[in-house]
Amino acid sequence: MANRTDPLAKSIHGTNPQNLVEKIVRSKIYQSTYWKEQCFGLTAETLVDKAMELDHTGGTYGGNRKPTPFLCLALKMLQIQPDKDIVVEFIKNEDYKYVRVLGAFYLRLTGTVADVYQYLEPLYNDYRKIRHKLSDGQFTLTHVDEFIDELLTKDYSCDTALPRIQKRWVLEASGTLEPRRSALEDDFEEEEEDKEEEQPMEIDEPNGREKDNHRGRSPARERDRDRDRKHERHHRDRDYDRDRDYDRDYGRGRERDRDRDRERDRNRDRDRDRHRLRDDDYSRDRDRDRERDGRERERRDRDRGRHRSRSRSRDRRDRDREDGEYRRRRGRGSVSPRGRGDDGVTREEPKRKKEKKEKKGEGNAPDPNDPEIIEMNKLRASLGLKPLK
Repeated sequence: MANRTDPLAKSIHGTNPQNLVEKIVRSKIYQSTYWKEQCFGLTAETLVDKAMELDHTGGTYGGNRKPTPFLCLALKMLQIQPDKDIVVEFIKNEDYKYVRVLGAFYLRLTGTVADVYQYLEPLYNDYRKIRHKLSDGQFTLTHVDEFIDELLTKDYSCDTALPRIQKRWVLEASGTLEPRRSALEDDFEEEEEDKEEEQPMEIDEPNGREKDNHRGRSPARERDRDRDRKHERHHRDRDYDRDRDYDRDYGRGRERDRDRDRERDRNRDRDRDRHRLRDDDYSRDRDRDRERDGRERERRDRDRGRHRSRSRSRDRRDRDREDGEYRRRRGRGSVSPRGRGDDGVTREEPKRKKEKKEKKGEGNAPDPNDPEIIEMNKLRASLGLKPLK
């Protein structure tokens, strides 16, 4: 509620008055301690006391962009929207320069184009010093007229975007404003009148009439005008020389920039050619390496195939040799290779094995005198079968 605009306030430039301050800066102001403690509950009457306590101008400063009291009071004026008479009194206040600057800043944000030029241009004659806080927190010295010139000529002041206004010569051409009149013109006119009154009129004795001395102009005034004319001519010549030097320096600068650009283009083309050659060399080396790797791979595959075929042939020969030896062993008998000597002669079996075989053979042979065998042979003979052996 404390940050809301006054319900009776009118829209400025088609929007809420507080929206003239950017949202980020406005949120920084709402979060500042000065706004919460000093600006709470201020009215158009009590705001004057806070404005009289100001000792510097500025926008935001520091790493976290803290707002200055000047900017907080300006946003408070946008919130409560004081009457135009109060703002004009702020501007006409000569005792407190920061009150005048605050009123001028508020009028620049909310006033019309005619009011801005009408009330701010007279402040060009205020040459008092004021302190301005920079974005890094340091103070710099400036003047009221410089601050007013910044408001009238710049688009940004105190971290706030200023509404655009028309140029003065456009308003003069349309008749909205009268041509600007310098405050020193009255003084010059008074001095010229005083000089004319001090110079006596010379009278011709025979005719009793005034001399037509350059149409009634005094010599002192003519001298002053000649001096002013020479001064103007001197300044005009000096400006012409300065402009000519500036044009010459500008032309040299353009030639220097053109030469620099041309040299940069040449260096870029040279670097591009160098990179292209390097890329070509790299591509050629890569192709050569790929071809060499391909040949190496083919050679390895060919060697692997030859080795595989050689191994397959060796395995076939080994199998054939083993099969031949096995057939030879089967053909010769069941004598194992172990029973042969080195010269191929069968070795004699051990005596123990021979004895076992003989005993086994004797135990298995049938006895022809066995009665059971005799009866079996008779039975087989009656059946027409051969006898048992």
